[in-house]
Amino acid sequence: MSRKTLLRAGPLWQGGVSPYGLIEDPGAGGLALPAGFGGRVVARSGRKVAGLTWHAAPDGGACFPDGTGWIYVSNSALPLVGGASALRFRADGSIGDAYRILSGTELNRAGGATPWHTWLSCELGHRGRVFECDPYGTRAARPRLAMGRFKHEAAACDPDRQVVYLTEGERDGCFYRFRPGDWGDLTEGALEVLCASGGWEPVPSPAALLKGTRHQVRGARRFDGGDACHYTGGVCFFTTRGDGVLWAYDARTSALERVCDGVLAITSAPSGDLYVATREARVDVITPERAVAPFLRLDRPSGAELTGLAFAPGGGRLYFSARRGRTGGETFEVAGPFRGAWAR
Repeated sequence: MSRKTLLRAGPLWQGGVSPYGLIEDPGAGGLALPAGFGGRVVARSGRKVAGLTWHAAPDGGACFPDGTGWIYVSNSALPLVGGASALRFRADGSIGDAYRILSGTELNRAGGATPWHTWLSCELGHRGRVFECDPYGTRAARPRLAMGRFKHEAAACDPDRQVVYLTEGERDGCFYRFRPGDWGDLTEGALEVLCASGGWEPVPSPAALLKGTRHQVRGARRFDGGDACHYTGGVCFFTTRGDGVLWAYDARTSALERVCDGVLAITSAPSGDLYVATREARVDVITPERAVAPFLRLDRPSGAELTGLAFAPGGGRLYFSARRGRTGGETFEVAGPFRGAWAR
């Protein structure tokens, strides 16, 4: 992963020149892309894919290496029957298998991948939990209760400081970090909350039996509905759903920057570019030089929310889902000459 970040002097250059040129007219499925790129739907809610009925309301996602192929994991944001499923891709991009990796949970909105190749699926419900899941489908998912009981949205691992950042889906939610006792084992550890002073304070009762975690530390900083979360190059980027802000927390200096507005989801590419899903069903690219330009647009279905952005190992394929209504959704793959990619 590139060590470049966006934390440089000066504002973002909105309307910058895209490294891929202009978006062309939409093709099949309403997906508009730059020249040289192609897209396809790899799964649709309620329809069979490799023998599995793909889940409704697809949300957060991530990719994992799998021999010469790879795996894409996707959460389901349904109440009561949420969970997560996986698609296993062969080296040529064909789908070899599809299977569930988490069941019996609800409102699994976002999450995050770990450096040891597990998937953290987060429940948004009251006193929600974080489940550590095996994307390869061989081990049962396990709740990681030490990471707190609150409306979890997303998780992002910081291997440099050996912590996991967590967002909270409340209008007065907080931004947390979890310090495991042993990096690579999330069974035990300390939950801390970011304070208005810029420092971190321990949450006295992560289980939140009597008082919500966000109300336990007097000086905790508030955010308007924490949402997506992604760590790269010493910076944890996260979004807030209420106001659509993209934030950047520099873990090296403890500086917090408001980067831009209108962003819902985020990931990064090997080039150091950020890819952000906007409220207009568009994915923009933000270069390390702070230029912002459209990369793709989804014209159909109207009103879709783009979620689950993730690059396959090698950086040559981008996955995301378009969630529409309460249950519908499609999961897309975009392939092409991404900057910094070493595999297609």
